[in-house]
Amino acid sequence: MQARLDEVRRRGAAICVPAGVVAQAWRGPRQVRMARLIKSSDVDIALMTLSVARTVGAICATTGHTDVVDVHVALCARYRHHAVVTSDPDDIARIDPTLRLIRA
Repeated sequence: MQARLDEVRRRGAAICVPAGVVAQAWRGPRQVRMARLIKSSDVDIALMTLSVARTVGAICATTGHTDVVDVHVALCARYRHHAVVTSDPDDIARIDPTLRLIRA
């Protein structure tokens, strides 16, 4: 994962982490790596505003997907034209099959 992040930075590309992803990772042993990542000045933390929450809810209703964090990840990637780095590409692909997925 670190090598992927280093490559993104070398290319000058943007890194976005939805706030819900931080919350999920903070529950487990990945806190140190996540803390290092999110304190970096080249990482944008995507917040779930009221408008975004409504869009996420609408996408959940349309796709039948129940994980709002996954849907927020897909939405952020779609809006920013980013690839999604994920350990579960099938979940993200169900939300938006057009996204470029990178298995973590």
